[in-house]
Amino acid sequence: MLDWIVGIALLLGLIAAGVPIAFAMTGVALAGIVYLIGLAPAYAMLGQVWYDNGMSYTLSVMPLFVLMGNFVLKAGLADDMYSAANAWLRHYRGGLAMATIVACGGFSSVCGSSLATAATMARVSMPSMRRYGYSDSLATGAIASGGTLGILIPPSIVLVLYGVITQENIGKLFLAGILPGLIGILGYLIAVRATLILEKQNARRAEPLPFMERVRATKGVFGVLALFFCVMGGIYVGIFTATEAAGVGATGAFLLALFRGRLSLATLYDVLVETARMTAMLFLVLFGALLFSNFVNFAGMPGDLRSMITQFGANPTVVLLLILVIYLILGAVLESISMMLLTVPVFFPVVVGLGIDPIWFGIFVVVAIEISLITPPVGLNVFVLKSIVPDVPTYTIFRGVVPFIVMDVIRILLLIFIPGIALLIPSTM
Repeated sequence: MLDWIVGIALLLGLIAAGVPIAFAMTGVALAGIVYLIGLAPAYAMLGQVWYDNGMSYTLSVMPLFVLMGNFVLKAGLADDMYSAANAWLRHYRGGLAMATIVACGGFSSVCGSSLATAATMARVSMPSMRRYGYSDSLATGAIASGGTLGILIPPSIVLVLYGVITQENIGKLFLAGILPGLIGILGYLIAVRATLILEKQNARRAEPLPFMERVRATKGVFGVLALFFCVMGGIYVGIFTATEAAGVGATGAFLLALFRGRLSLATLYDVLVETARMTAMLFLVLFGALLFSNFVNFAGMPGDLRSMITQFGANPTVVLLLILVIYLILGAVLESISMMLLTVPVFFPVVVGLGIDPIWFGIFVVVAIEISLITPPVGLNVFVLKSIVPDVPTYTIFRGVVPFIVMDVIRILLLIFIPGIALLIPSTM
C-alpha cells in the first residue's frame, strides 16, 4: 500500500510545484515501475504505451473532434445560436440569460470545450444582457455555468478521454450524456428564474419578435443542428462508429465554415495548427495517465482500496459522494482534462468492483468535473470569463454561479438515485 500512496503524494507535490501534469505523471509512473519491476521492463512498458496508443485507430477520434470544434468556432456559429435562442426567449422574464444558457448548450454540442463555449458566449451575449439591465452577477453566472455544458453534451473530448482510459464504448458514452445534458440546461433555466425572484432583480424584458422573424433567426442554426443529428444519429443507429462519426463531423464543420465564407487559406492554416497543438498536448497528458494507471495497478492500489471499502462497510452511494467531494477539492487546482486523467485510473477499478456501471460512472465523473469548473476558490470557467470581462469583480462572478451550482448538485444526486437518466438512451442502442 505504501508504494502507491508515496507515488500519488509525489505526483500531487510535483503538480503543486508547477511541473506540467503530463511530465509529472510520466516521471512518477516511470520511477515507480522501475522500483517495482526493474529498469528494462519499465522502459519497455513506456515504449509500448506510447507506441500502441500513438498508433491506435480508436484514438484518432480525438484530433477529428478537436478539428470539428475549431471549424465550428471559425464558422461563427455562436452568434447564430444566440440569435436563434434570443428570438424565442427574449420576451420572457430572464429571457436573455435563458437564451444564453440554451445557446451554450447548442454551441457545446458541436464544440465540445467548456472554456471555448464560455469565452465565445461571453463576447456574444454579455453586451445585450447589460443593455437590458441584467446584473453582472446573473449575466456572468449564466455564461460561466452554461459553458460547463461543453464537456458533457456530445461530442465531448473529456468523454473521449474517459473511453480511451477505461476501454469503454465512446459512442455509448456520447449517447449517455444527452439526457443529463438536457436536464442540466433545464436546471440552469430554473436557476435564472430563481435568481430573479430571490434577488428581486428588475431586468427589462426585450420586445417579442414577430413569428416570421423568429423563424428567420432560427435558419442560421439548421446547419449545426443537422451536423449534430448526423453525428449522434449515425452512432445511435449503427451507421458508423464514434471514430467514423468524428470524421463525418469534421468534414461537415469544414463545409459549414466554407459555405459561410469564413474559411480562407490563412484561417485554414490557423485551424490546422491549433488542432495539431491541442492534440499533441492531449496525447502527452493521456499517455502519462495511461502509464500512471499501469503503475498504480502494479502497486496494488485497486485491491487495497476495495479492501478498505469492504472493511469499513461503505456502500456504493457513500463512495460516490466521497468521490464527488474529492473532485470539488481538485477543481480548486486542476482543470477538467487533468482531473479526468489523474483520477479515473485511481477510481475506475474501485467503482467497477462495487458493481457500478462504467458508462454511468463516466457521466457521473463529467458532471462532477462540471461543478468543479465553477466552484470557488478556483473555478476555471470563472477565470476565463474574468479575462473577457475584466471590469467585473471575481467575487461577483462567483456569487452569480451559486444558484447554478445548487442545480448541478441536484442533478448529480438525481444521477446517483436514478441511474436510468444516463443509461436510458445507450440501453436502446
